[in-house]
Order: sequence, then C-alpha cells, then structure tokens
Amino acid sequence: MGTLRQRGGRWHAQIRLRGFLPQTASFQRKTDAKTWISDTESALRAGRHFPAAESRRRTLAELAERYLETVQRRRPHAYAKERTTLEWWKAKLGRYALANITPAMIAEKRDELLAENIGTDKAPQRRGPATANRYLALLSKAFSLAVSEWRWLKDHPMRGGQVSRETPPQGRVRFLSDDERKRLLAACRASGVPDLELVVLLALTTGMRRGELRALRWADLDLQRRVAVLEKTKNRERRAVPLMPEMVELLKDRVRRIDTDLVFPQRGSARPIDFDKPFAQAVKVAKIEDFRFHDLRHTAASYLAMSGATTPEIAAVLGHKTLAMMKRYSHLSEQHTSAVVERMTSKFFREA
Repeated sequence: MGTLRQRGGRWHAQIRLRGFLPQTASFQRKTDAKTWISDTESALRAGRHFPAAESRRRTLAELAERYLETVQRRRPHAYAKERTTLEWWKAKLGRYALANITPAMIAEKRDELLAENIGTDKAPQRRGPATANRYLALLSKAFSLAVSEWRWLKDHPMRGGQVSRETPPQGRVRFLSDDERKRLLAACRASGVPDLELVVLLALTTGMRRGELRALRWADLDLQRRVAVLEKTKNRERRAVPLMPEMVELLKDRVRRIDTDLVFPQRGSARPIDFDKPFAQAVKVAKIEDFRFHDLRHTAASYLAMSGATTPEIAAVLGHKTLAMMKRYSHLSEQHTSAVVERMTSKFFREA
C-alpha cells in the first residue's frame, strides 16, 4: 500500500508491497503523488515497473560490463570479440547515464566509427558497413537486456529503427576457375607444408570455414558414413557435411597423433594448425589474383550451384541461415537451370 507524508511543502509518497523493493518519490502536489502511487502499484503488480532512478544512475560503461558478465556465463566463446566491440562503445559513450543517451548520439558515434582510420597514414583503411552494423547490433542487444532482464530502462534508444543501419555492399563471390584450382593445388603440394593441400581440398569439397577446419577433430568424422558432423560452427548450430569418397581415403591414410584429437594440429604442438601464411604464399606462387582462404568456401558453393544444386541444398551444406546469403549463388544455379530447359526444348523442336 502507498503512504503520503507532507514535509517542507512537498508530498513524499512511498509504496511497500510484499515481494517488491520499496519505491519512493516526491511531488509538489498531493494529486500528483496519489496518481504516482496508483500507477506505480499497478505497474509493479503487472511487472511493468522500471525505476527511473536506475536509468539515471547507470552508465553505458556499467551496461557494457554487465552484458559481458552475461556473455562470459552464457557464450564464453564470444566473450573476447564482443568485449573488443563494447570497449569501443565505452570509450565513446561510457560516462553517460543511460537516460541521457539518445539515438542522435549513437548515430554520431556510428559515423565516427566509419570515419576512423584503422590502417596507417600510408595505407589508410576504414571499417565497412557490415562492421558498423555489427557494432550497432551488439549495443542494441545489450540495451535490450537492460530493458527485459535487468529493469534498468523502460525502453532503449535503438528500438524500432531509431538508429539506421548501414547498407552493406553486395556479397563477394570469387571462385577458382578450373585452371586456377589446378595451379593452387600444385602450389600447395610443392610448398612442403604438411597438410596444406589436404586442408585446401577439404575446404573446396565441403565448403567448411577456416575456423571449422582448424577445430575439426577425429570425433567429428564418421568415415564409414562419409560425413563430418561440425559442432563448432559460426551460427552455433550442428551441421553435417558430406565427404567425397576420395577425401575419405585421404583422411584414412593420415597418421593420428596420440597427444591430440585434432585432425590438423601444428607440428610439434597440440594447437590447431596455422595455415594462413602458407596458403597466402601458395596463392602467390600459383599467380592467382585477389583470392583469400574464405574464397575456397565461395568456390565450393559456386561449384555446387553450377552442378545443379538448388539454393536450399547449397545452404544446407554451407550452413547459411539468411536469405541474402542463400541468394548469393542463385545466378549460377539459374544458369544451370536455363541450360537444362534449353536442352529439353531443343529436343521438342528436333522432334517437330
């Protein structure tokens, strides 16, 4: 129940309900105090009460730290990356109370993020739209927890599109031609780096990501069924990837180490293999322009599309979840479909 007391010309209201922390406020008019008691009691019982003092007392720096504590408990694998992002927001807005942060302030810092030079004076480099969107998405996620779980805010300044996201460029699709593929595999074979050719072949035939290959363990492989079951994927969902018979034979011929379950450990270490520099050198030796390791995944998807795989089938192999990612290779599937239709219709005209 609420109580009213008049002190020093102001009305002090207090609410004490079983199971809730006491709530207090002061007003110049008695009618305002009564209205506050009625509204606040109803909000408390309905679970809709957000103490205004929390949003004025809590800063964005506290929001970031509280969110990171949650991440460390629920998703420890994401902690390091998300901490880097939130440290940037703390540096820009950390001293401000949550109640004082507006959509305009966040949009201003978004523009600063895009304008920052993260390269050198001789080779300037700017963050892209996709990176800016990730920074915004993580901050919005932290604000949402402050609203839904911690009751620090009634609403937050990024809800409902109040801070616009950047338009990302069209997704890159760079895949190897048949000649480039042969040259790259020959360069990997001649590099003298153990496992480099096998890693590249596995990436080309399965579309596995770099991190998935590095984390691959023998327990993930079912060579009898010719499938790899990936537990640690980018979207944190298990994915089964078929293995070609030739790949199965190559994997069977490998000597398994007893000190680690990793399929591709470093020589003399139980840590995952680091193939970035050897791969970049092999690309250079093969004289292939504008090609990165992740493009092996694009190559696998493109080969699937040109072999007649449907967009959902490609998505199932690669683990794509968004429509935009699935459509990236649709034009290659459409070319194959057109060729099939042309062969079918030409038969009709020949018969006529």
